[in-house]
Amino acid sequence: MVEARRSAPRVPPRWFVRSAWSVHRALYRATGGRRGLWRPKPGRWGTMRLTTTGRRSGRERSVILAYLEDGPNLFTLAMNGWADGEPAWWLNLQAHPDATVVLVDGARRVRARAAHGDERARLWATWREVERDLDGFAALRSGETAVVVLEPRAARRA
Repeated sequence: MVEARRSAPRVPPRWFVRSAWSVHRALYRATGGRRGLWRPKPGRWGTMRLTTTGRRSGRERSVILAYLEDGPNLFTLAMNGWADGEPAWWLNLQAHPDATVVLVDGARRVRARAAHGDERARLWATWREVERDLDGFAALRSGETAVVVLEPRAARRA
């Protein structure tokens, strides 16, 4: 039997991806955070607002990202819209792993790290259940896409 050849998934032009991100952030800001974030559901990722510390500027930087849950941890993909290069937020987390995420039900302090080995494979497979073309999208990048785990940090004591 001849296997059907699948073409590479289509990625929108970079200008469109960047515009979509801008519109999403604007919606979040314009509604005071009431719109633009949602929890993951079976077969669908959720969105969170991640605030990192800039690796060079030291200033807070925020982005809205897709995420899934793994027990108490959250995880996301450092995919940069499937373009080459690491997204700035991931470079910031590598320099300063402590960050804050805002979810629909509130904010939490997290510490970021890359998943490796069996954990990475398991989390990648979980994301593949939500995004059937995940491997095809990843193949568009020249390097491996990091799976970023965001672990809860203890609340500060007064």
